[in-house]
Amino acid sequence: MPMLDVHIPDGALRPEAEAALLNRITEILIHHEGFDHADPVTRSVSWLFLHRPIAVYVGGTLADAPRYKVVPSVPEGQLDARKRAGVIADVTEAILDAEDGAWPRDPGRIWVFPTEIPEGHWGGFGKVRPLAAILARLTGNDRARARDLAARRIAESRAEHARLP
Repeated sequence: MPMLDVHIPDGALRPEAEAALLNRITEILIHHEGFDHADPVTRSVSWLFLHRPIAVYVGGTLADAPRYKVVPSVPEGQLDARKRAGVIADVTEAILDAEDGAWPRDPGRIWVFPTEIPEGHWGGFGKVRPLAAILARLTGNDRARARDLAARRIAESRAEHARLP
């Protein structure tokens, strides 16, 4: 159930390449969250907001090639360190592939900031959506198993963050 904010300068990509890229980024996030990217219900709650910066400056000077920023937001516990690294690597490669040689293949022009929304702060359908409710789809609507899975993922996420410097 990712929410994605993708910043792509106008004209950076061919329209058909951009459309394919936005679909690919959505599928990357769904995959790393552990869901089936072909599932229509999962896709229906995976939203991507495309932002068009008027200009991007680097060091106070207009950038000489497109710069991209991708901010995937997921409920707390959905992305551990390995999955975050996978999201960053896969999204970066997807953008470079979408450019199809129009610009130098430079991953330094792409920033990806996976963001976890703390438990109790993910809202949809007019109410708070706890991770257990979201994970129910992975457990065949076994609510007890979904609660256990959510509790474990959140605890692991918080332990991981506590270990970071």
